Amino acid sequence: MTNEDTICAISTPSGVGGIAVIRVSGPESIDIADSIWKGARLADVPSHTVHLGTIIDDTSGCKEPLDQAVATIFRSPHSYTGENVVEFSVHGSKYVQRQLINLLINHGCRLAEAGEFTRRAFSAGQIDLAQAEGVADVIASTSRSAHRLAVSQMRGDFSSKLAELRERLLELSALLELELDFSEEDVEFASRKHLLELAEEAHGTVTRLASTFSRGAAIRDGIPVAIIGRTNTGKSTLLNTLLHDDRAIVSEIHGTTRDIVEDTIDIGGTLFRIIDTAGLRDTSDEVESIGIDRALERASRAKIILWMTDATDTCDSIRESYSRMSSCLSEGQDMIAVVNKIDAISDPKKLEEIDQTISGLHPDATMIHISAKNGHGLTDLSSSLVEYAHGNESDGSDIIVTNARHYQALKLASDSLSHTIDGLHIGLSGDFIAQDLRETLHHLGSITGTITTPDILSTIFTRFCIGK
Repeated sequence: MTNEDTICAISTPSGVGGIAVIRVSGPESIDIADSIWKGARLADVPSHTVHLGTIIDDTSGCKEPLDQAVATIFRSPHSYTGENVVEFSVHGSKYVQRQLINLLINHGCRLAEAGEFTRRAFSAGQIDLAQAEGVADVIASTSRSAHRLAVSQMRGDFSSKLAELRERLLELSALLELELDFSEEDVEFASRKHLLELAEEAHGTVTRLASTFSRGAAIRDGIPVAIIGRTNTGKSTLLNTLLHDDRAIVSEIHGTTRDIVEDTIDIGGTLFRIIDTAGLRDTSDEVESIGIDRALERASRAKIILWMTDATDTCDSIRESYSRMSSCLSEGQDMIAVVNKIDAISDPKKLEEIDQTISGLHPDATMIHISAKNGHGLTDLSSSLVEYAHGNESDGSDIIVTNARHYQALKLASDSLSHTIDGLHIGLSGDFIAQDLRETLHHLGSITGTITTPDILSTIFTRFCIGK
């Protein structure tokens, strides 16, 4: 791709709608726009102004109106791409959109490749690589929480944190490099004590950032919530009720659910991935046994466990259920003990007995009584899910990593800083410490694009939609 070309693309989703936006960017964008435009001469109008006019179709040899349109002008460098940009807003007819693109190509444009507008913004220094990926995350966000994280990344909060850290490491790296130039004179420009303090501080920052990835990925893709318990406790009914859809088969027959059934739901602005699992019991059925193994495996990776029990169960049955489930519990998981079918009992002492049994087995579990069949208690359950989700999020001032590429770079930077710290403790020479610092700076720079390769850029930007 070359920025000498003028590119065009439809920037709104495909299909018929009220309006569609066609974006043009490049050195000839305004001249090309003027060649198919009837209205105010766009070459003479100021930047960031909007003009009503008509698109003129000359493909048949005679000039005729294609559509009434609005043209918005952004002059370099004050545009998304840093180039001259024209955005045409036309009626959402598929024919109008297709014909306008054909007109632009006939008059000198090239059809943009996936992500090319954002890649040009990166090349022009309008945004860095992490911010560019934040743009993609904003477009893909499906909940308020995921959107908030993506906007934070897009506006450069993560990049600013890295830039501050990298700047301090660069200063000391430069002093170490200077020492190497005077190695024969045995001088020390960089205080080893100061360097050790900075390396340990940087290592702590990088490690903390990397540790947020699991939480960030869960917020972006949906916090995994596993419903687990004995057969016929109402797990599938709860899934269907939460989703307002018959996603799982519900039957009085034990062992109906034999595989993982999951879907996502937005509760209170947070995306949850609700996972229904096979009921836990002894079985000679090979397929059901595989389903139970999968249930335990998926539950072990869930952030929140919904342990389903039946209000009509005996306390011994509840203990047995917990014993079967306990093998899949992981450190850091939140548990909500959901006592279902409370509509089937009338003696409040029965519920008290069940609550005491559950508290004795898992004191930290939140206890909620529900009837999945008639919806009783589901508001409390939803509130608890949101409370746990928000408890796992930052207060808005912390950076949360959501991108696997960033996480990998942070892990590598953390390893390099560990080597730096070890080298300082044992008194390694400056050239070895300088090499470890170079590696750290390289990994941090790869996140924002200060250091990058064409392969990385291609991988990132081809994931964008055409028109962005």
